[in-house]
Amino acid sequence: MSDNRSPAGAAGKKIRVGVVNYLNTKPLLYGLERPPINDQIELIASYPAHLADMLINSEIDVGLIPVAAIPDLPVYYIAGDHCIGAENEIASVCLFSEVPMNEIKKVYLDYQSRSSVALLQWLMKEYWGIEAEIIQAADESFRQEIRGTTAGLVIGDRALEQRRISTYIYDLGSAWRAITGLPFVFAAWVSTQKLPDDFIKTFNEANELGLQHIDEIAGQTPFDIYDLKKYYTVHLSYRLDERKREGMKRFLQIINEGQLLSATGGR
Repeated sequence: MSDNRSPAGAAGKKIRVGVVNYLNTKPLLYGLERPPINDQIELIASYPAHLADMLINSEIDVGLIPVAAIPDLPVYYIAGDHCIGAENEIASVCLFSEVPMNEIKKVYLDYQSRSSVALLQWLMKEYWGIEAEIIQAADESFRQEIRGTTAGLVIGDRALEQRRISTYIYDLGSAWRAITGLPFVFAAWVSTQKLPDDFIKTFNEANELGLQHIDEIAGQTPFDIYDLKKYYTVHLSYRLDERKREGMKRFLQIINEGQLLSATGGR
């Protein structure tokens, strides 16, 4: 059994990297699955909200976790210069409904999400004026409930599918941009202990590699529901630049000021 107390990157110990197997992460995973870094890491896949719990419980060393989960960490480090972000419309994080916003009576929250859930609650309360019953979804069946005056937050690949089903689509990325003027960071690479500088350098290079092979990644991924090249180049923005760091800081301030529930619903 491995010793979870050993420092990440210690001699002979692979760094456990928590990843999400959504379409939006494929450009980041492209380099992580290849030399030279693939021999240094162990990829562990789950959905975003669960990865945050795994990081808290020291089951992974670094993970692509929801930004809204960061306040639940006793200490944290942003690992590297890449993220899952959006300059404007994200397309795969939306509130879906069959009726206009002012007629919504119930809202299901996607169980796979934390940042999107927190952002939606803030938008509903502070800007959209949606006073609806909130239901935390437990499994995939919640998507069948999106009908009549019941809406639902859906993220990831399933949101791209839902775009073909629902009449009204309220994109959370574009709503945040319209209100704040900033890009939004949904998930970032985060660790709870400082990783070696040489690893971070290799990690950054691995993340960047896929961004140089977008045509290849889109072409090798069967998905006839949405144009993946458009998704990767127009909707998604992967480099954690200063503007995105500013947007992330603003979102964390909103959480810390108590303007929305924490990632775990504790405040």
